[in-house]
Amino acid sequence: MLETLIYPKSVAVVGASRNPAKVGHAILANIIDGGYKGDIVVINPKADEILGMKCYKSLAEYGGSVELSIIVVPTPYVKDAILDAIKAGAKSICVITAGFKEIGPEGAKLQRELVNICKAANVRMLGPNVVGIINPHHNFNASFATNRMPPKGCISVLSQSGAICTVLLDWAFGENIGLANLISIGNKADLDEIDFIKELSQDEKAKVILGYLEDIQEGDDFIKAAEIAARSKPIVILKAGVSKSGAKAASSHTGSLAGADIAYGAAFKRSGIIRAETFAQLLDYGVALSMQPLPQGDNVAIITNAGGPGIMTADCAELNSFTVNPLTNEIADALKAKLSPLASVRNPIDVLGNASPETYVEAINAAQDDPTVDAIICITAPQAMTAPLSLAEGIVSCARGEKPVLTVFMGGFAMREAHKYLMTNGIPDYQTPNRAAAALKSMRDYDKWLKLPPRIVTRFPVNRRRVERIISRHQRTGKLQVCEVDAKVILHAYDFTVPDGSLAIDINGAVEIAERIGFPVAMKIVSPDVIHKSDIGGVKLNLTNLQEVEDAYDLMMLRIGRRAPNAKIDGVYVEKMCHRGREVILGMSRDPQFGAMLMFGLGGIFVEVMKDVTFYLAPITADEAMQMLKGTRSYALLTGARGQAAVDLESIAIGLQRISQLVTDFPQIQELDINPFIVSKVGGEPFVADARMTLSEAGKK
Repeated sequence: MLETLIYPKSVAVVGASRNPAKVGHAILANIIDGGYKGDIVVINPKADEILGMKCYKSLAEYGGSVELSIIVVPTPYVKDAILDAIKAGAKSICVITAGFKEIGPEGAKLQRELVNICKAANVRMLGPNVVGIINPHHNFNASFATNRMPPKGCISVLSQSGAICTVLLDWAFGENIGLANLISIGNKADLDEIDFIKELSQDEKAKVILGYLEDIQEGDDFIKAAEIAARSKPIVILKAGVSKSGAKAASSHTGSLAGADIAYGAAFKRSGIIRAETFAQLLDYGVALSMQPLPQGDNVAIITNAGGPGIMTADCAELNSFTVNPLTNEIADALKAKLSPLASVRNPIDVLGNASPETYVEAINAAQDDPTVDAIICITAPQAMTAPLSLAEGIVSCARGEKPVLTVFMGGFAMREAHKYLMTNGIPDYQTPNRAAAALKSMRDYDKWLKLPPRIVTRFPVNRRRVERIISRHQRTGKLQVCEVDAKVILHAYDFTVPDGSLAIDINGAVEIAERIGFPVAMKIVSPDVIHKSDIGGVKLNLTNLQEVEDAYDLMMLRIGRRAPNAKIDGVYVEKMCHRGREVILGMSRDPQFGAMLMFGLGGIFVEVMKDVTFYLAPITADEAMQMLKGTRSYALLTGARGQAAVDLESIAIGLQRISQLVTDFPQIQELDINPFIVSKVGGEPFVADARMTLSEAGKK
């Protein structure tokens, strides 16, 4: 519990200053002006009093105990200040001071030393390099972010950026949005987002958690904590730093398509976190989730006083996966009797430009009464007959809290007063329909996540010992690129179907293998130095007789000798040609923070050009495997759209689950591609046409 940090009964300001331009002065002034009721201990060795409060030269001179010590001294003196705080009985320490990890190796070394001191004393440290912490419900503003206490509310904020804290505070003041907490986590030397997600999920004052994060270090712990917390309240996170420069270079298809941002998206999806792509979305989603109930279905009623905005909103709703279905006949007939003959009671419900607030109320009540309506978006365009504030008052008065009601008072100047009234009274108001529809979708997605069945991961009977021997041999000899031959042996041990084939080290061996397994055959070069075999002429297909095998072998060796003269050649893999089918790619790339990310996509242009793939974190359930298939834009082709033959979707889903089990069992596997994985119609047996893996060095995972 971090009660002594968020709800301290006593606080020391170590480094309080007489100079109003100094941070140490601002923090002390904010604690006093905020109305904090606990004991305040002021530490400044060169002052007798500051802001009317007695100063002590040190905590030792004070002689009493404190729960929280806020440290604002220069960097070289922070260590001593922490030691003094521990001696004074502090259970929490907030280091405002900067100049640690963010400035380089020396700062990082000092930061680690501070953490070690705190851990040894069982004391938790916030920071360093933070703007502080604000808890309006405790009248506690221990920050230099603002000299005003934000309104008391139910939104808790944690931010890795101090500047984002100040922006969020200004937004809260401007919109009159109440906050439960605001916590600047800075360098996260000790306390980090995981600690605060756990803590705030238990805080009765917090209904929604908003976060701005630039990185997450402990991926597994983060997912576990977030998944538990999201069961009790929504968490909305804006993850910054999503550019391509954050993605790691990789040789496999999966690795090259997977990047840092993909991993964060998969982690958020797994743990129920609502992801905001923009700062505006962070605020929009937080407002909607804190003010309105979750929609229990996908049908939206749109109420408008103008045709264009209504159509625009209908488009936005459908683009966000909602339906805009007509009202039931009974509700529509009853509403029609109350509206102008020219009004439309279809959906969108057009109450016309001269609609009074009472007319809007009738339409909203009808939508609330309709059992097929799950949510309501109310649009208003400013017209000469519009009374925005009266309309806002009417909407607030009739919203029952059973279904979410969001408003879009379009415009600007004419709508300011109405907007403020709506936001102050629990109705989220947006300037544009797309923002309202996106906010509603965040609510619907969260509701769907809450209703997911418990995750049950299937475990298949496999031959782990065989895989252990192969991986151990490769790591022992330093051969971290697993060739097709061994990769297929590993996959076969996990019950993938692999065509009959063997490795040949010369032309005679290739002929012998071809005769044994029967024609037609395929021949592929085997080399740890050649990743994309076909690019250098290392693949020959549909060889139908011995002469073709011999000719293909000679030509292959000639071309490779010219195109990859330094490559070490282990031989050729001669394999039985199998039936044709749909080519898909199954893969895995291991993210440093979140572990194994599974990938699915259609083969060919869909991967190479369109990059039409989906990612999920392992281990996956049967339902999640199927969701991976449905998550691609080209999913319809698998089901038989546009004249394509339908394929056995279940076989692909099972293949993904088997890979999930393999890479969970063996964290030594860093990358894996089955490309292509050939699937056919329902009942047909899928098989691995080609595969490769990359391992970590021995002793590493």
